[in-house]
Amino acid sequence: MSTQTLEQTPGETGVIAETMARRRAAISPRHAPPPTPVRSLLIHTAVLAFWVLLFVRAFTGGGGIWAWSAGLAYIAYDTLLIVFVFVQTLELGLAGRRPGATASAAAPASMTVIVAAHDERAALPATLAALLAQTQPADTILIADDGSTDGSDAMLQREYGLMPAPAGVIGPAGGRHPSLRWLRLPQGGKARALNVAVTLAETDLVLTVDADTLLLPSALAAMRQAFAGDPALVAATGVLDPVCGPTASGQVLQWFQTYEYVRNFLSRYAWMRMGGLLLISGAFACYRRGPLLAVGGFDPDCLVEDYELTHRLRDHAVRAGLVWHTGVIGGAQGRTEAPATVPAFLRQRRRWFGGFLQTQYWYRHMVGNRAYGRLGTMMLPVKAFDTLQPLYGLTGVALLVGFLLSGRYAVLGAAFLAILAKIVLDLAFHLWSLRLYRRWLGQAHALSPGWAILASVIEPFSFQLLRHLGAALGWTSLLRRTRSW
Repeated sequence: MSTQTLEQTPGETGVIAETMARRRAAISPRHAPPPTPVRSLLIHTAVLAFWVLLFVRAFTGGGGIWAWSAGLAYIAYDTLLIVFVFVQTLELGLAGRRPGATASAAAPASMTVIVAAHDERAALPATLAALLAQTQPADTILIADDGSTDGSDAMLQREYGLMPAPAGVIGPAGGRHPSLRWLRLPQGGKARALNVAVTLAETDLVLTVDADTLLLPSALAAMRQAFAGDPALVAATGVLDPVCGPTASGQVLQWFQTYEYVRNFLSRYAWMRMGGLLLISGAFACYRRGPLLAVGGFDPDCLVEDYELTHRLRDHAVRAGLVWHTGVIGGAQGRTEAPATVPAFLRQRRRWFGGFLQTQYWYRHMVGNRAYGRLGTMMLPVKAFDTLQPLYGLTGVALLVGFLLSGRYAVLGAAFLAILAKIVLDLAFHLWSLRLYRRWLGQAHALSPGWAILASVIEPFSFQLLRHLGAALGWTSLLRRTRSW
């Protein structure tokens, strides 16, 4: 990669940022919203009206179980999703079957790995060591330094022999690792740093890795193989395990989040098979550079720029008559840092859910729209229900407390029988999902069935409530138009 320059303008990262912003403005529906289809309005209105109806039912349903209809609706919805994932991932559990990327005669595409970093001096060495140890290393590893002030510059010079270049210029390779390059930028946020790096890259593929994410040695090879074997694949995510640190709270949160990540990535696999995968984790994501530039890169005004970008790619493909799709690659694996304290966890989930709500609103024209295939008719209607899922869940809990305090023990007992049945179902699915996960990843994954059983029993009364609380806080981020992380 040759040294390239970036012209600076006040208040922006430069001409590149302005160019990308113009492309987004021409494509993103948040700048020029299309008419909202009647079907989308009906779906979102029905979700809210149904909750109001169930809430009223709690005070008009007498002493029967139907007084807890909000809780029953939440259980039924979650059960339907479990059945959907079970059916779509069944092939992973069949003997002798391990779906994955097929071998391709095509030469692997060139790849730039971009590590966007702000004050990540402590984490960067381990992340770079994992990237340099890949079985099929990237052509270029580009550190997009977003205005770090923690001594990262001195560390990069001392440990890697990288020399500083003017802001906006990709510096020369150090003598120790020819593929390693350094791009210094004024602080403008992760999305802006990624956009500049993507534009200056010269490879077919760009892969984004958070500075606290460690990839296993075969991760890049698996990504290269997947893209080489599928020309229509424009964006893909790897599979990540959470790491939360050695503290007591960190270990407890890691325990819960580990099983949550297992279920979530299996769910992504299920939606991929249905053509409806939208969640491409920015912590470990790979894109074809051409389509990424065509849609204007990452949106700095979205709380979850990776999730919004996938919507924009899929939306643009339909409007332009292109065949683009997304995937999750089981052979591309890594570990990423996850929140180790309850306040940090709530902040993360508030941002995630607030960004999800932003994106659902901006792309409301896709909800229920047959032009988008199963993405429009299945995935996005499910996401419409998800906008109020924490409200359904927290309402169910609040009603149980109300029944207890008011002495409505018959309703309370019936509700707990329903909860017990759901726990048994969750337990069975947890154990089954461990088998699926091991087969999919092609390794004896260190997930204990015993701990999975305990998690399935405790989670509804602890971690699940924490997730709902964080998601409910996401509504405040949306309504207050929060932009910072």
